[in-house]
Amino acid sequence: MSKFTKEMVIDYADKLLIGLTEEESDMVLSEFETIDKNIDIINTIPDIEQIEPMSFCLDDFDVDLREDEIEESIKIEELLQNCDEVSDREIEVTKVVG
Repeated sequence: MSKFTKEMVIDYADKLLIGLTEEESDMVLSEFETIDKNIDIINTIPDIEQIEPMSFCLDDFDVDLREDEIEESIKIEELLQNCDEVSDREIEVTKVVG
């Protein structure tokens, strides 16, 4: 795989509509270079292809889930009493976009 270049970072940022400054582009490129170095180190591990991927890092972690309990809900009419403007069962809010 080819290494990341500054032009690639700028191109990807433009495609993602992220306006990066020169300093931010340098920082992102530096991060990618660090990631590439770490991947290169991992790739030097002998027989790494034989290692089964870990599905969860805390396989021995035991979680006690609570039981689902049905609870009484507040009636919609009671909730709507707290609203200034209501239309049927909907809350009317001030328009904030053009």
